[in-house]
Amino acid sequence: MHKWIMATLLGVAGLLAVYLLTFNLPEKEEHVAEEQFTVPDTPVDAATAEAFYKSNCMGCHGDQYQGAMGPALANIGSLRSKEEIYKTVLKGKSGGMPSFEGKITEEELINLTNWLAEMK
Repeated sequence: MHKWIMATLLGVAGLLAVYLLTFNLPEKEEHVAEEQFTVPDTPVDAATAEAFYKSNCMGCHGDQYQGAMGPALANIGSLRSKEEIYKTVLKGKSGGMPSFEGKITEEELINLTNWLAEMK
């Protein structure tokens, strides 16, 4: 009797799988490539960027950019592109890096990005 119950359950599971594959799969979504963004090369206002760093970033990345809770930024410019730095600051990262979207102007973000990218 045990074999009949297992065979019935397996048959029902198979029929359910066929039904779901035939009728209920969601429409295939096309992957839309993200727009390519290039951080413009602008003169860096180091004092403004450093002031922003001290008030918003130093707690996690350290006073000497050595890292603490967050990664070291002392040579971030040789590890990441300007676009990667820009996106990370703007959107944040899971695991603790906050998003600064809406908290920083585009000019401030570009200035900070270029300042960090110079750290090599």
